Parts: sequence; structure tokens; C-alpha cells
Amino acid sequence: MKNYTITVNGVAYDVTVEEKGAGAAPVAPVAVAPVAPAAPVAPAAAPVAPAAAPANAGGIEVKAGAAGKVFKVEAAVGTAVKKGDPVIIIEAMKMEIPVVAPEDGTVASVNVGVGDAVEAGGVLATLN
Repeated sequence: MKNYTITVNGVAYDVTVEEKGAGAAPVAPVAVAPVAPAAPVAPAAAPVAPAAAPANAGGIEVKAGAAGKVFKVEAAVGTAVKKGDPVIIIEAMKMEIPVVAPEDGTVASVNVGVGDAVEAGGVLATLN
């Protein structure tokens, strides 16, 4: 296994990639061709505005790195998290993308629920 750090939209993700051994079937290379832009299509679901944060909401914002739907809420209000711990999992383009705590703290509010559509940069939760 090899570990890599990948940065997407300014958010760093640590990933582990498994290497296939000599017994594994070879994978044929895939050619990627540019696609001409299609006519604009209305989004399937309009993003849901997060509920108003409670009065005791923390000052540290946990923001979405990409647009998508909330797949799972990993940390409930009151949960202590360390920098890099997943707080929310977003599903975008059939991929699960963890949204991690930017620093150590305690979850003060979770502003989204499972299935909610979110925009890149939207505040999903706050920490104290």
C-alpha cells in the first residue's frame, strides 16, 4: 500500500492506494477525450439552505470542499474531534468525500442532514 496526500479545491486528503501483485489481471489503459459542453441542464435538486445554527454555535467552520449530497454525518454535536477527523461525508459523482475538522475541537453544531444538497464552500458544521 502507498499513502498519498491529494489536494482538491484547497482541501488536503490523505489516501491509501493498494498495489496489485503480479497475479492480478492487467488493466487496459483508458483513453480520455475532451467532451464538448452540452446545453445547460437544470440541477436535479436545488441546494438546501442549512438550518439556522444554534446560539451556542462554535467559531470554527467546517466547510464543504465540493458540491454534492450529504452521505453521512460522522460526528454529532458534543463529539470531540481532532484535526483531520471526518465530520461529514459528502457523496459527489459516486465518490465519498470526507469533510474533516480543520483543527481540534468539539462539534458545536451540525447544519446539514443526510440527503441534503450542499455547495462547495458551504458551512456544514461548526466547532468550539
